[in-house]
Amino acid sequence: MSNIPWWGYVLLAGLAWGTYVPLIFFGGTQLSTGPGTIGGRLASILCVGVAYFVLAVVVPVVLMSLRDDGKPDWKTTGLVFSGLAGVAGAVGAICVIFASKAAVDTAKSEGIDPATYRIYIAPLIFALAPAINTLVSLVWHPKTGNPWHFAFELPGWKLPAGIVLVALGTYLVLMSKEEAEASKAPGPKPVQTAPVPPS
Repeated sequence: MSNIPWWGYVLLAGLAWGTYVPLIFFGGTQLSTGPGTIGGRLASILCVGVAYFVLAVVVPVVLMSLRDDGKPDWKTTGLVFSGLAGVAGAVGAICVIFASKAAVDTAKSEGIDPATYRIYIAPLIFALAPAINTLVSLVWHPKTGNPWHFAFELPGWKLPAGIVLVALGTYLVLMSKEEAEASKAPGPKPVQTAPVPPS
């Protein structure tokens, strides 16, 4: 994989994260036993965990044992912050799964199309994440021996404008996609009422 250019990894990461929300939502619905149950969502989390275990535990352990350049320098700071990154990723994955379920359940309880609120999930997540990433990077500048180094320099106008434009663009692109999918979905079934016998 060392022959892959940096932008190739960028494209692969975008592909992976961009397909995550629709994949996990559909998978969870297929694993659910009925409306209002969480078994399907828990099974989705389990499947994500198994995938993480294989790709993020088994593969690194094998590579570290086989390659001379795969031996890490086990430092407490590196382990703690890498672990925190893993926790953040796992919490995000779990929140996406339950956000989908909660959005559908809320819409159903209000008697509206189940996709009404779900279409906002991916746009909000993928517009919010880069904005938070940039804002955190503005104030947190960790260094070796000083992981809690904070400093702030007022950025030029391009940075806040860029954050707003990226967030807005991401939101509009994903909202357009979600609205198109929602318009193709079948509407709620009409309520069947029993005929009233003549008096």
